Amino acid sequence: MSTLEWDVAGTHGRVAVREWNGSAPTWLCLVAHGYGEHMGRYERLAAELVADGAVVVGPDHTGHGESDGERVLVESYDDVVADLHAVARRTLADHPGLPVVLLGHSMGGMIAARYVQLHARVVDVLVLSSPVLGRWAPVTDLLGLPEIPDGPLDTSTLSRDPEVGAAYEADPLVWHGPFKRPTIAAMARTMKDITDGPDLGSLPTLWIHGDADTLVPIDGTRVGIPELGASALTERTYPGGRHELFNETNRDEVVADVRAFVRENLPAG
Repeated sequence: MSTLEWDVAGTHGRVAVREWNGSAPTWLCLVAHGYGEHMGRYERLAAELVADGAVVVGPDHTGHGESDGERVLVESYDDVVADLHAVARRTLADHPGLPVVLLGHSMGGMIAARYVQLHARVVDVLVLSSPVLGRWAPVTDLLGLPEIPDGPLDTSTLSRDPEVGAAYEADPLVWHGPFKRPTIAAMARTMKDITDGPDLGSLPTLWIHGDADTLVPIDGTRVGIPELGASALTERTYPGGRHELFNETNRDEVVADVRAFVRENLPAG
């Protein structure tokens, strides 16, 4: 597997991109990462998907990781979608004709849903991992407070594997501070835009979620899933699974489910 690092000109400065590929790829996996993290945390997943024939690519969203911008400040998620689209165009120019799987985790699931609404023709398969959709406490509760609390993330909520939380705490590219009010307000607007936007229709869509996820509880997301209007939806729920399913103790099962869904739904040829 080869790893490449490159940049695109984003809507708010330089956007850092990571790309993993092997020989003779047959599909492209475009990744939208979650709030406060970065694409470097997806290397293990990328290796498994590359072994299955993928080119895996994704940006550090504006204000995240190695990209420009004030840390975790997002004033418009349509701008983040535009940056993701610039990455998709560049990668497809380098690998023309490949079908596209869009994988979004957590906040990235919200970004992925919005991406498909704005660029439906680009994506052939959609995978939503613990997505922020429907009803989410930071959006419904924090915006009403006069001051956003600066409480640390309980990293045990990420995975049943304690090493995942320890690595998260030690990662200098991960944001360890509080939410920023403009970012939460932008999330609220985007969730409403997704509700009001066009349906996903017959796009093959896989929704995966742990039933013990306390960061993005499954019941809140379940409110938003019907609003996507996805007639070809498949749901996989993992008992005991916490927020980061690709870093969970049953991650092999989760990755196998994603790979099988992709293989079953990629366009012929």
